[in-house]
This record gives sequence, structure tokens and C-alpha cells, in this order.
Amino acid sequence: MSDCLFCKIISGEIPSNKVYEDETVYAFRDIAPQAPTHILVIPKEHISGCNGVTVDNSAVVAHIFAVIPQIAQAEGLTGGYRVVSNCGPDAGQTVPHLHFHILGGKQLTLEMA
Repeated sequence: MSDCLFCKIISGEIPSNKVYEDETVYAFRDIAPQAPTHILVIPKEHISGCNGVTVDNSAVVAHIFAVIPQIAQAEGLTGGYRVVSNCGPDAGQTVPHLHFHILGGKQLTLEMA
């Protein structure tokens, strides 16, 4: 989508601090981190959010969840980490492109859930 912030980041139109990329996934550091390590993992294919996941594109989500542990290990998150996806505006989703937050690097509290 031409007006999607994350699509613009994937295309390089908007700069980001990339930590991982393959043919399906792009991951970068959040510009307003909520933990010492805060990485966004997004599909390169535009999917509007959790409600946009279908049988036809669900393999992309499976791939993301195969990649997340690799990113966490590369970041040294040996004590654990949290994976969060906000689904819709009432949940706090501000960019309508499916994305998963990797949060770690400290003891996380329930308030951060």
C-alpha cells in the first residue's frame, strides 16, 4: 500500500534500523522503545493486521514465528522475551500493517502486557 508507514519502511522510502531481513520478513528497532530491546517484525506482504490473516497468507505468519526466536537469540535475549501484536485501534494498533513486537532485555511486568 502506497500510504502505509511499514510498507514505506520495507521499500526504503523511510529509514529504519534493520536487524533482520529475508524474502518474507523485515525486522527493525522501534523508534519509541518500551523495553531495552524492542523490535518490530513485519511481513513484507501488506496484511492489515491480525484480522487480515487468511488461509492463503497464514504461512507468512508461521514464518514470522520461526524467525522471532532467531532474532531474540541474536539480540541476546537469553532470559526470555515477550511477543505482542495489537489487533485493531481499541488494542492500540496504530499502523494498519500486521506486526509483532519483540520486547526484552529486562524483567517485564504485567503492566507492559
